[in-house]
Amino acid sequence: MTDHTDAEAVATLAADLVRIDSRSFVSNLPIAERVETELSGFEVERLDFNDAAGVPKRAIVAHRGGPGGLALSGHLDTVPDTGWQEDPFSARIDGQGLMHGLGTADMKGPVAACIVAAKGLPADIPVTLLITTDEETTKAGAALIVERSELARRAALRGIVVAEPTRLAPVRGHRGTVNFEAVASGVQAHSSTGLGVNANLALIPFLAEMRALHDRLRTEAAWRDDGYEPTFPDLNIVIDNHGTAINVTVARATARMKFRYSRRLDPAPVIRAVEEAAARAGLALRYNVDGSPPELPAEHPLVVAAVAATGQPARTVPFGTDATRLNALAPCLVLGPGDIAVAHSPREHVPVAELAAAVPLFRRLLREGTGLR
Repeated sequence: MTDHTDAEAVATLAADLVRIDSRSFVSNLPIAERVETELSGFEVERLDFNDAAGVPKRAIVAHRGGPGGLALSGHLDTVPDTGWQEDPFSARIDGQGLMHGLGTADMKGPVAACIVAAKGLPADIPVTLLITTDEETTKAGAALIVERSELARRAALRGIVVAEPTRLAPVRGHRGTVNFEAVASGVQAHSSTGLGVNANLALIPFLAEMRALHDRLRTEAAWRDDGYEPTFPDLNIVIDNHGTAINVTVARATARMKFRYSRRLDPAPVIRAVEEAAARAGLALRYNVDGSPPELPAEHPLVVAAVAATGQPARTVPFGTDATRLNALAPCLVLGPGDIAVAHSPREHVPVAELAAAVPLFRRLLREGTGLR
């Protein structure tokens, strides 16, 4: 049963976090500082950095108790507020008990549940909090924790629960990603003069090859993984002419692509195909392999514990989380309140009762964490 005090605490903290703007392109220092006010009695490690645009960011590792327990993890950044018709930072609770706002489900509400759960444990039970940022863009916060956190290493973690929204059902694996950026260059001029060079003319043959690659990934049996739905890997293509007007030749044309693949699949042939197509078209290409896809077997002790605690079977999902980075520290399971189906949308919300229900669930897993092998 959820304690009434815990239910109030998680709703209050979630609302406070939602009301702080932490979209990925702004500094997360204000929300990180708000989180730190909740961490009395914890050893706190601050990992500060500037993102690629020079914006100050902070990841936080907090620990209490001895080594050998579990960590709860969540990110503080959100996607942009595209399409919102109401205040995205209101944290409004409606008559059905749903809290509305940007990040309520993904994932300030779950982060609040992690913090309240950790604070309410006896001090002798080991607990670690891995609070990241830029999960929605580069996963830089999680990568920094893996690379630099001394506190996380001293914690000798036996597992990590990444509290992304899963409706409190355990997720034992998800796809990883490779992010590509291919850029064609041209010469800007008034399109009527014949003096310009349209960058799209170099991009088009590359896109034709990417269309063929996209179709092969969906139809060839070698790329099928029946452990996931959909069974085929995804290659999503986004094209950007950077605001060029229709009467101007395009000076810069960019294709950004996200390739999602499961642990069973080798991304190397896809990377090689993109590299070769970009070279043939004369494009500048950058890409980033976003860690490795996390996937635990159904019999893993962390999965077994989560199935017993939730009463729900473990599954795999097509979306990604910080687990692609954090699984370098310890085995990762994804489990949290909220529904991914409303994340990244102007309808984002989380049931307050589900936030409250996450608190005792997380505590149970943390108590059992030291017994995992």
